[in-house]
Amino acid sequence: MSKDSKRPDPARFSAARLAAVQALYSMEMTGATSVQALNEYMERTETGKDSDKSMAKPDLELLAMLVHGSSAELPSLDEMIGGALSTDWTVDRIEAIMRAIFRVGIWEIKNRPNTPARVAISEYVDLARAFYSGTEPNLVNAVMDRMARILRPNEFDS
Repeated sequence: MSKDSKRPDPARFSAARLAAVQALYSMEMTGATSVQALNEYMERTETGKDSDKSMAKPDLELLAMLVHGSSAELPSLDEMIGGALSTDWTVDRIEAIMRAIFRVGIWEIKNRPNTPARVAISEYVDLARAFYSGTEPNLVNAVMDRMARILRPNEFDS
């Protein structure tokens, strides 16, 4: 396969998921729109302010899709997240970064059938591990698994 062929790069997809979570977090903290958050990200990467040489560059198409898609569906995503949480928890009670992980992850499971649900769950649990050292990754796993079984039951049939 030539270098120019359009073969998916899992590292670039993972980086896009991380950048999307960061963008949604930024949007919640600053009130920025999805367009503003993506423009800010592009500006930071172009000026070298965000140039971590050890990390893959995000797949920009996936990044834009995740940010625009999840931000456009926040109310319905929050309703789904709330329904997947235990009765002791509400979406508002969850930390902002955790909300961003749930929102982007559930949006991807709901809207990107080409990403296997188990892959999406694993990716977002790994993201939670990047931000948290406690039991939060377990919560991400439980909520994402619950939602994936509702949204894509055929992927979990025995």
